[in-house]
Amino acid sequence: MKKYTKSIAAAVAALAIFVTTNVNAQTASEPTNPSRQKLGIGLNLGVPTQDGYSFAIGGDIRYQVDLDRQLSIPITSGYTNISRKDEFGGGSFGYIPAKAGLKYFFSTSGAGAYALAEAGAAFGTNKGAGTSFVYSPAVGYAWDNGFDLGVKYEGLAKDGMNNGYVGLRLAYGFKL
Repeated sequence: MKKYTKSIAAAVAALAIFVTTNVNAQTASEPTNPSRQKLGIGLNLGVPTQDGYSFAIGGDIRYQVDLDRQLSIPITSGYTNISRKDEFGGGSFGYIPAKAGLKYFFSTSGAGAYALAEAGAAFGTNKGAGTSFVYSPAVGYAWDNGFDLGVKYEGLAKDGMNNGYVGLRLAYGFKL
């Protein structure tokens, strides 16, 4: 599993390098947003799907390159903390996700309702936590003014064990 998650992390990094080095070739065909790049800052709040956990909270930064008005490539990282219930020993565990994916807007305007799928590696911050596979399907709505509200599931898989949460992401995006 360790080799698998390192491969995923390497693939996410390669995709990030590919997107950032080739973005200049994409700028001429989109007159309404010449840079075709966005940076978003988000707050994630959620309810864990496993018994024994009470609350998930996190923040993220998402770099997004618009391939056209409907399809984008997001690259996301941040920090998430999932708290254990007191009757299960209390405490919490945290992780840093490194994800890449595809975001599809249902409207040709580049705003409105969208579907998003991301996957990558989650690096545990607790001692001995290691690295997990992370995946995150979502649906949401992005307004023209930069606000974004989404509903997502973020799952972690490692050594046959799964954990995750269902949550809301409230974000604001800036055009670069």
